[in-house]
Amino acid sequence: MNFAKKPSILTACITALLLGAIGTFAYSPFDIWILAFISAAGLIWAATFEQRKTALWATFAWSIGYFCTGVNWVSVSMTQFGGVPMIVSYIAVFLLACYLAIYNLLFSVLSYKLRLNNPFALAAIFTLTEYLRGVVFTGFPWLQFGYSLIDSPFAGIAPIFGVEGLTFLVIVASSYLVKLLKQECKPLKSLALLAVIFSLSFASRFLNFVQIDEEKQPLVVSLVQGNIEQKMKWDPAHFNYSVKTYEQLILPHLGKSDVIILPESAIPALENQIGGILGALDNLSRQTGSEIIIGTLYENEKAELFNSAALLGQNKPYDLHISERYNKHHLVPFGEYVPFGSVLDWMREVFILPINLSQGSFIQSPMMAKNNHFNLAICYEIIFGNQVQQNQQSQNADYLLTITNDAWFGSSIGPWQHFQMARMRALELGKPLLRAANTGITAIVNANGKVIQQLPQFTTDVLTTTVQPTKGETPFKQFGTWLIYGFSLMCIVVSLFRRK
Repeated sequence: MNFAKKPSILTACITALLLGAIGTFAYSPFDIWILAFISAAGLIWAATFEQRKTALWATFAWSIGYFCTGVNWVSVSMTQFGGVPMIVSYIAVFLLACYLAIYNLLFSVLSYKLRLNNPFALAAIFTLTEYLRGVVFTGFPWLQFGYSLIDSPFAGIAPIFGVEGLTFLVIVASSYLVKLLKQECKPLKSLALLAVIFSLSFASRFLNFVQIDEEKQPLVVSLVQGNIEQKMKWDPAHFNYSVKTYEQLILPHLGKSDVIILPESAIPALENQIGGILGALDNLSRQTGSEIIIGTLYENEKAELFNSAALLGQNKPYDLHISERYNKHHLVPFGEYVPFGSVLDWMREVFILPINLSQGSFIQSPMMAKNNHFNLAICYEIIFGNQVQQNQQSQNADYLLTITNDAWFGSSIGPWQHFQMARMRALELGKPLLRAANTGITAIVNANGKVIQQLPQFTTDVLTTTVQPTKGETPFKQFGTWLIYGFSLMCIVVSLFRRK
């Protein structure tokens, strides 16, 4: 087929742009996971053209379609809360898409330079470039294809190889589809291989690495969704409203719930400014037998400021610098800190947060509430599976816990994508996930990544339920990404050897 093999640059770019754009519908809240394979096929088709000029332009066009639609929610915080003109926010999204396109262009260049075009080698190279996208400049691993498959029949791959393994599957299958389209392979052989790949992937769902731990007591948890509007949150005139809202939500559950969890930076003030409020909550917690985990902004003795979470209701009274806490490690570039120091400091005017935050340690002790260990991640850092996995490996926590404030992105698709990524952590590690969000999505996710209960977005409410930990370990919890990276390296080495 001439169109499949040698289209004009314009035709290739338009087609690739559209195939990239439809990829967004594979993710939440749309969840049409089959589109991940179709969109990825568009990328493979574009990146592997023999005409290099066509390949590079088409790959760039696919990336613009994919990322401009998929991360358009970034503009919401700039226009609604940063006062940036809409056209400027769209330019910022386009520039972000251009940056993210670099990694797909690298994928195209490497596959051409190494002269590797078999599906497993292409998937291995793509795994490498996606790894780079997740670590360079602190990383932005958003819209990895694997996330779209969390509700697919192939989700059982995640507890073994992680989300990267699911992405590997998408690229392998899509590469075979492209080869069939271009008539570059024997149809029966390729279809048979695809059938084997999908059958094995489907069979992985029947592997059970974890089970409910009947020996441990169930835990009654309450997840608080304050639903404080972002425009109001940091306005001093609305401070008392925020405090009263959380007070009304918490008090009915004291003495009834084992652990009460509030979202990220729940009370809008530095922790040392609200010691009286936290002290009162701490006293009530100890009197009633409940414990409270609350998101705060914490300043230590060195005047370093952290996005933090503090634990109230322990045996000892609350103390600013002694009470158990978790400090966020993976900060949001330009939102919580400015990379490259003073060179880009002028961009901070786009955002509300006026100062740079400090980083907590990469590996931290679990937060222990009611004799249960919680592996905590605050907001953005839940998308970094490697960090959550390494903390889980170190902590062997009973539950995964993430607190967040997605009010920055309004009613866009951003919070839904964020929630989908959080669900993947539960599936990878075989642990229940508790998620408390300011405006939603507040939810309980089981060890299979399935949503057990959730609150509607933009409602002021408390989600209370009984949860129970699991026992056992997934291969991903034990080995992390080394399995998929090792397999990818093997695919490249074998492909190079066969080529020679």
